[in-house]
Amino acid sequence: MINSFSEYLVEEERVVYFTFGRMNPPTIGHGKLLDILATKSGRNPYRVYLSQSSDPKKNPLSYSDKIKHTRKMFPKHGRAIMINKKIKNAMDVLTSLYDEGFRKVVMVVGSDRIREFDILMKKYNGKTSRHGFYNFKSIDVISAGARDPDADGAEGMSASKQRANATANDFTAFAQGLPNNMSNTNARRLFNDVRKGMGLKESKDFKRHIQLNSVSDTREAFVQGTLFDLGEQVIIKKTDEVGTVTVLGSNYVIVETADRKTRQWLDAVEKIEESYSPQKHEEGTPAATAHAKKMTPGEQTEEGKGLWYNIHQRRKKGLPPKKPGEKGYPKTLKIEATTAVDMAKKKIDREKSADAVKHDRALDRARLALANKKNRQTKPMGEKK
Repeated sequence: MINSFSEYLVEEERVVYFTFGRMNPPTIGHGKLLDILATKSGRNPYRVYLSQSSDPKKNPLSYSDKIKHTRKMFPKHGRAIMINKKIKNAMDVLTSLYDEGFRKVVMVVGSDRIREFDILMKKYNGKTSRHGFYNFKSIDVISAGARDPDADGAEGMSASKQRANATANDFTAFAQGLPNNMSNTNARRLFNDVRKGMGLKESKDFKRHIQLNSVSDTREAFVQGTLFDLGEQVIIKKTDEVGTVTVLGSNYVIVETADRKTRQWLDAVEKIEESYSPQKHEEGTPAATAHAKKMTPGEQTEEGKGLWYNIHQRRKKGLPPKKPGEKGYPKTLKIEATTAVDMAKKKIDREKSADAVKHDRALDRARLALANKKNRQTKPMGEKK
């Protein structure tokens, strides 16, 4: 009841914006619709009403579950998402808003549903029917700028596509239709609630497989375990040093050479892949020397062709590297044994040097302690004993 002219003016100006939809289940497409609704309403109030239809094919979520999930998905619109079991269609919405005192109403829907709602709502304006009575000063239906996300075949992410993803038990695809702020736990609950409403078993396997683009052939081979093996001998390209792979990192290897360990990127080392057959040469002979040169990176034979040369030739031909144990994989002329001996000798030398330093320091401390003791025992001149 209007008690004054000022109240009459306020009532005449009251306008409310709303939308009505199935949102079964809600998707990021519905989120965009709600954002547009809030923007277009400006400082005016806005409301979100959901249908109460329920069936396994197109409406798997119950009314209460739908309200719960929609509020969790779009928390900033939570207070605008209304729960009223008496409202089952857009006509019920208009009657309820009119009873609240609103006299101007604006409905925001997908562009493909404007004409449908515009004709229906204006048809009963000022008339009493089974839905009740409303008599708005103005009824407008405006576009949200996109097709209704509830419509079958709607562009982008739609409720129908989400139901198809749930039917296929494809949680990865289903999750792509949910907002980023939604927790994984709530996403799984929505997924299973949809499946349950469709008469399907709840899913417990939520593993996601993400296929990433290949970074490089080298990287892919390394990840697959076909590039290097632990204990395999490689050549450090920059220094031509031969070393052994001791650690396989995420995108690097640790290579141990004769005197140190270094971290090397995958493209900084290369397998020893020269193809040759073991040759028996008497140690100290010119033949043995020539053979050793041929097998040492950076060394040149009389023909000017060594291991490094042959590696580059094989690479140019596009031939794959040979693996350890494969026929033609290069030997290392006891490099491992020599390396181990050299490393042991150097370790012993370091330990001897460290022991010598410790010994000298111990003697220095002993001498200093003895001198301090004598100084304390010696009395200054003139002092009586």
